[in-house]
Amino acid sequence: MMSFKRVACTCALLSLSSVWQQNMLAQTAEDAGTALLSRLTPVTDAMLRNPPAEDWLIWRRTNDTYGFSPLNQINRDNVAKLTQAWRLPLEAGSSTPTPLVHDGVLFLLSVNDTLLAMDASNGKELWTYKHKSEGSTASSKIGIALYQDLVLMPTNDLHIVALNSRTGEVVWDHAIADVSNGRRPHSLRSAPMIANGKLIQGVTATMVPEGGFIVALDLETGEESWRFYTVARPDGPGGNTWNGIPLSARSGGSVWMPGSYDPELDLVYFGTAPTYDTAPLLLPVNEPGVNNDALYTNVTLALRPATGELVWHYQHIANDQWDLDWVYERQLINVPVNGVMRKAVITAGKMALFDALDAASGEYLFSLDMGLQNLIKEIDPVTGRKIMNPNATPNAEDMNLVCPFAAGGRNWQSSSYNPTSKILFLPIIEMCMNGGPTGVGSILSTGAPMEPTPLPGSDGKFGRLQAVSFETRELLWDFREMAPPTTAIVATAGGLIFGGALDNTFKAIDDTTGKVLWQTDTGDVPASFPITYAADGKQYVAVVVGQPTIHAGVFKGAMFELTGGAEGPIGRLQSSGAALIVYALE
Repeated sequence: MMSFKRVACTCALLSLSSVWQQNMLAQTAEDAGTALLSRLTPVTDAMLRNPPAEDWLIWRRTNDTYGFSPLNQINRDNVAKLTQAWRLPLEAGSSTPTPLVHDGVLFLLSVNDTLLAMDASNGKELWTYKHKSEGSTASSKIGIALYQDLVLMPTNDLHIVALNSRTGEVVWDHAIADVSNGRRPHSLRSAPMIANGKLIQGVTATMVPEGGFIVALDLETGEESWRFYTVARPDGPGGNTWNGIPLSARSGGSVWMPGSYDPELDLVYFGTAPTYDTAPLLLPVNEPGVNNDALYTNVTLALRPATGELVWHYQHIANDQWDLDWVYERQLINVPVNGVMRKAVITAGKMALFDALDAASGEYLFSLDMGLQNLIKEIDPVTGRKIMNPNATPNAEDMNLVCPFAAGGRNWQSSSYNPTSKILFLPIIEMCMNGGPTGVGSILSTGAPMEPTPLPGSDGKFGRLQAVSFETRELLWDFREMAPPTTAIVATAGGLIFGGALDNTFKAIDDTTGKVLWQTDTGDVPASFPITYAADGKQYVAVVVGQPTIHAGVFKGAMFELTGGAEGPIGRLQSSGAALIVYALE
């Protein structure tokens, strides 16, 4: 009995010891998290202009939207040893998030207006904030912004909420309402950007009367500073470009991608989308002084961040009848033009056709075609005005082959530019569409259906990564695969390009040859903006999977039909659920 009592007593002591150890470990972890948050430094304007190598402070890391990291701990020689460091399950939903990292803290805006702050080295939660939206529809979000001690997040109900980055407590909350029509039908998909003391946010307006806009808020109070409407008002500049239809019948001009910023010129650059209400613009009304170009759709806008003044604009495609918008990233790249270096705004629309514009004046410089589109017959070498083929205008009788597919030869999956090698990397989808007669039914008000179809002579490879030199204006190499790309591209000083595809794969590719050096199955569709960062001296690569948008869904449906249905490679894919996955060298 005495022996039994001793054993029981010993077991009890062991149990108490185990509980004590667990409590101590939990307390140690909590203390570590508190210490990590306490070491957060304010994100200054100087940091945003020249971010620390280990941080990812902005949507594409730098104001010029290069999507490039100077980190090289993970490189061509060792990337084959990359393995999963940690994985954090997320809520199911639709989003295209971009994690941001500062001083070892990772911030992520997940679905349902949930903002997470975690230890960037292990994913341990530091704080969580959930915004309660009332009477709103969930929308995909690209991300957040960091400034001083604030995390700035857009919400489903058109609020911008400023949170204390150390605690997650609300500092201010501003509702963005379209006071011109008294409704709130817009959405905030774009990540906010910071420029010259303002938070600048694009607003989407797919079929909303009066269209989209760009708004600037005061960073200290959240109060609105200015608003620029992306659908021209009838009595203002460009007001005569909407075929004479009233403002209430004009829509589009969505700004659902973040802008870029040149601090030297003090200009922000945004792209705009077309309108889905294409029928009223299909044919010109032939009234003096009136046309159907539809400003400011498919335009690059250069604005003063302090005032919202429009310094210049350039319309890439007028009267877009196939939803082939030019809303995507604007990269600021120095390029040679006639022997003189020019600072240019480089951008490509869904046609995977690049236009280069002078960053200060908007002067057209040149175009570079990736060879996917069949809509443009000719480009004026002086003005850049596109002369279109007949298939650019749908009609009531004919079906036309239109390249690319309306979901894009390229879409929101952003390119990356390596400023050292001066090479740009663009993810492309090689797919066309049969554009049917008007009046049948589609997302566009002309009713012209858009059925996805392979390129003529397709070899069954729909995904492509294209390397481009803007110094020589040459296409250098391409990597092609069956599955379309579903993430943005991230390039690094380690000679690598990271990106994901519809077949649940995430890859590292040699940036000089296009050869795959590492590949993994993420378990779900990686449809987001990957990043790379360092914490405690170790480099990581992070990507969100399992929160695909309608874009990924459209291509999944198209690829399902084009690659064998349920028995094909897309039909056999498994879904393990939404998660943030972080990789590091083993």
